[in-house]
Amino acid sequence: MIRTHTVIDSLLRGCARPYTRPGSVSAIAKTPFAERVHIGEAGVDGDEQGDRRVHGGPDKAVHHYPREHYSAWRDDIGDHALLRAPGAFGENFSGEGLTEAQVCLGDRYRIGGVLLEVSQGRQPCWKLNDRFGIADMARRVQASGRTGWYYRVIESGEAAAGDTLELVERAWPQWTLQRIATMLYTRTLDFEELRAAQALPLVPSWRKLVQMRLERGAVEDWGSRIDGPAAG
Repeated sequence: MIRTHTVIDSLLRGCARPYTRPGSVSAIAKTPFAERVHIGEAGVDGDEQGDRRVHGGPDKAVHHYPREHYSAWRDDIGDHALLRAPGAFGENFSGEGLTEAQVCLGDRYRIGGVLLEVSQGRQPCWKLNDRFGIADMARRVQASGRTGWYYRVIESGEAAAGDTLELVERAWPQWTLQRIATMLYTRTLDFEELRAAQALPLVPSWRKLVQMRLERGAVEDWGSRIDGPAAG
């Protein structure tokens, strides 16, 4: 059954701080807060990003990670300390009831006074490896499809933990984030699927990725994103 709403149990934000490898900065360590907050084009007020080249910006304003994935991760990697509270994956929204199998690209959701649009699934990066202390954690997240997703902000406003996130418009009902993740990471050279995806409102980096696979008949190198720079 396709769910159309969920309660956002936790809103989270974090500050950018020096991270694990030389020269790296990250705000992946986000913590919950209770007060109502303004959410605008740049995301949740008070939230920061460590590297704006790959995090944040209008197409990655708010990161949503399904809380029910935490139990699946405990099955996979054990009772890791990070999995005992929301924020393990650097998310801004945490709640149960919506997953990548139920959310479609371009979906519009309202929470409080904010109108959001699903812009893309998360492409996990090496910072998850270091955060969890598991060398291939980003690859595990990618392979599992439990990536979470991003929203862009269509209408700014205020929201708070405990507000309901409710679907108000669905333009691409056949294109769940699960289907897109399968195309990107599993059936990577399914040309019929790649051609079909060209009709979608893809963010520029994803549109380029699809076009290059079709032109070259090859998959791009994921190494720098998913393994990162060599540790000092």
